[in-house]
Amino acid sequence: MQTEPIYFPSLETIKQAAKNLEGVAYKTPLNKNNNLSKQFDANILFKREDLQVVRSYKIRGAYNKMSSLTSDEKQRGIVCASAGNHAQGVALSCKLLQIKGTIFMPSPTPNQKINQVKMFGEDFIDVIIQGDTFDDAFNASKLECDLKNKTFIHPFNDKKVIEGQATVGLEILDQTNEKIDYVFVPIGGGGLSAGLSSVFKYLSPETKIIGVEPEGAPSMLTSFKNKKNTSLDTIDSFVDGAAVKKVGDLNFAICQQNLTKVITVPEGKICQTILDLYNKDAIVVEPAGALSIAALDFFADEIKGKNVVCIVSGSNNDITRTAEIKERALLYANLKHYFIIKFPQRAGALKEFVAEILGPNDDITHFEYTKKSNRVNGSAVVGLELKSSADLAPLIIKMKERNFFGVYLNDKPELFDFLV
Repeated sequence: MQTEPIYFPSLETIKQAAKNLEGVAYKTPLNKNNNLSKQFDANILFKREDLQVVRSYKIRGAYNKMSSLTSDEKQRGIVCASAGNHAQGVALSCKLLQIKGTIFMPSPTPNQKINQVKMFGEDFIDVIIQGDTFDDAFNASKLECDLKNKTFIHPFNDKKVIEGQATVGLEILDQTNEKIDYVFVPIGGGGLSAGLSSVFKYLSPETKIIGVEPEGAPSMLTSFKNKKNTSLDTIDSFVDGAAVKKVGDLNFAICQQNLTKVITVPEGKICQTILDLYNKDAIVVEPAGALSIAALDFFADEIKGKNVVCIVSGSNNDITRTAEIKERALLYANLKHYFIIKFPQRAGALKEFVAEILGPNDDITHFEYTKKSNRVNGSAVVGLELKSSADLAPLIIKMKERNFFGVYLNDKPELFDFLV
């Protein structure tokens, strides 16, 4: 049986996509980041797709696809599924092209993204919240599409979408005369990585393209290891812009040929990167937008003295997630710790714990006392923030010596999730 040849976007179709996007998508800046350039002794450049018209690169693929529809397809309307950024690109494209659209979004999608979708699409779109993951919303949208004979606008597994996202690569090469040694690109479904890597394959084949996924949703890396596109059973949806159970078939085939390497980054590391970018550079990014930058630490030796581009893919972050972002960052840095503490049922026990067991710089951030279960001890779930990760071991020793220690919750995820 003859297999279908692998689709690769041509340079001609990518350049045509760039023409289609003129006056619609911004040509976003390619800026040097001085802080990271100094830290890594390299020339670190940010491709600022967070400054795009819909605050992510997704307008490129969505508009390029939708502008290619026939008059009949436009008349019948479109359907899409998205965790936020693709939905915004589709919504704006609906308004610009005057196409009626129905957009399915999973329930964990930040309200900020949902509101932005409605703002960009105005009366041309309807938003339906469906399911817990992108894949749930995807399945519901496909059913809607089949029932009502509408055109489905896939967020990544589509030739026109890939060609639209590829224009990011064209712009990068047009914006610098220097040789680019590395490009770090975030991977969700793979549309951006497939398109961008194709451009570099044509015009700068010596550039190493590193794909970066969240540790909790390693769909491309798993597929690379299995040498076939593989669906994950479960994923961590925290990095909502890059958390899919399965990458696109078209995208996997392209990335398998074009990417130098695929790595994963822990969600806690991503959160610390978000905080660092805000505090040091006044740059607001969403979790997926921080992926490429969070990967730099793992390549510190390789990129020294090199020209490196990080794709900052989006800035659609919900401010209500700030507490969770800080919490995940502290847990990853080994500075936030949760315990079940056994307090002796006697006067002065809490004072003893605070004054004689905790260090002078330790901070109690969570305290939930439960009714005493016996006459000897009463338990409390206590969260502590330390100034140094090295303070943890001596703290536990002191708790055990004075019989306060009950259970360390950080390394017991099921109990942690239940109690904290």
